[in-house]
Amino acid sequence: MLKLGVQVSVEGGIEKSIDRALALQCNTMQIFVRNPRRFRKGFLKDDEIDMFKKKFLKSGISPLVVHTPYTLNLASSKVFLHWITVKEFILDLLEVDKLGADYLVTHTGCYKGANEEAGLKKVVKALKKILKSTEGIKTNILLENTSGGGTWLGYKFFHYNFILKELNYTDRVGVCLDTAHAWNAGYRINSEIGLEEMLSEIKQTIGIHRVKLVHLNDTLDELGSRKDKHSHIGEGKIGEKGFSLIVNHPLLRDLPFILETPKKDESDDIKNLNTVRRIYRNELH
Repeated sequence: MLKLGVQVSVEGGIEKSIDRALALQCNTMQIFVRNPRRFRKGFLKDDEIDMFKKKFLKSGISPLVVHTPYTLNLASSKVFLHWITVKEFILDLLEVDKLGADYLVTHTGCYKGANEEAGLKKVVKALKKILKSTEGIKTNILLENTSGGGTWLGYKFFHYNFILKELNYTDRVGVCLDTAHAWNAGYRINSEIGLEEMLSEIKQTIGIHRVKLVHLNDTLDELGSRKDKHSHIGEGKIGEKGFSLIVNHPLLRDLPFILETPKKDESDDIKNLNTVRRIYRNELH
């Protein structure tokens, strides 16, 4: 069965996000629990969490994915930013676990002012502190691959091998595969050969079983551009053929797919969801 959802708004109350997902006939969903462009200003109230959990359990939606704010940077070489990232990440992880989230997705971070190796070590240092401070919770962390622009880590899967090895391959940390980011990092995933090459690299570096989620996004940028701009499914360089290969691949088709495509209004989500549903071939299952 196709597991398909979108990034939905929590405007008007976090429980309203469930109504929006159901209205789009989604059976998985992704949200921000707070403003993604600011540091934390407060916490969800107990009654908000209870209301959300009750409605979510009745919805049949699964898994629930939460994305960390863009303000956090696990790889930062700046002492204060690294400190506040760890502090807020711990608070975020504890809060989304109360909501019943399956995954907390985060970007690996950028190492501006240092180098890749130092940045990766910073990520490991941060995650060790985060994991130690959140023992016993059920929500897992997913590191999202990036396009690699500027000083961003995560554009090659050996970065994740380094991190996971240092974390003793804990089951609490996995990977979220973003298709637009992969294309812009240089993976030609719109062809059978290119897709197999990327999946082979994943197998050899981290193991395909560690990919728990796919962000389905097209892009108008050229292969290997290192840019990060999403476009509607089938209207960019990956194209419908590429997405047909991705969503029907035996190693990927049973994973949850989340759309983070451009959205002026609900009709954009409907268009992109319908495109994915049309190219997903149920008869293969």
